[in-house]
Formats: sequence, C-alpha cells, structure tokens
Amino acid sequence: MDKTLELIFITSEGSTTSLSVDGPAEPIDPAAVQTAMQTIIDQNAFVSTSGSLVGIKSARVLTRGVEPVDFAL
Repeated sequence: MDKTLELIFITSEGSTTSLSVDGPAEPIDPAAVQTAMQTIIDQNAFVSTSGSLVGIKSARVLTRGVEPVDFAL
C-alpha cells in the first residue's frame, strides 16, 4: 500500500494548507513530525497562496491500496 504523510498547517490568513510526503519512514514518530512541522514554520520555508505558515493544525497518514481484479481469460 502506498502511504503519504500529510502535514496540515494554519496560514497567516486563517486558512489551512498542506504539504505531502510520499513514502514516509515508518513507524511514524509523532514527536519528530511535530518538530519538523515547527521547523518549517520557524524557518519560513514555504509560503502558500493564503499566506505564511504560522501554526500546526494536524498531521495524518493517508493509505492507498490497489487490488487488481483477475479475469478468467
């Protein structure tokens, strides 16, 4: 299954924006994720269309699975 770590930030205009990381290292370390998100904010590493990243809202792992359908041909 494909996994994506989604980091969700609060912007200076009060909306949210997210960054996605494909294939995150597992197991996910919540403290490391929070530290990385805070570093991104502190370093002003990214600016979204709705302003600077000013806070952490949440983080989550999205899992996508694909099951092939076998046909009797």
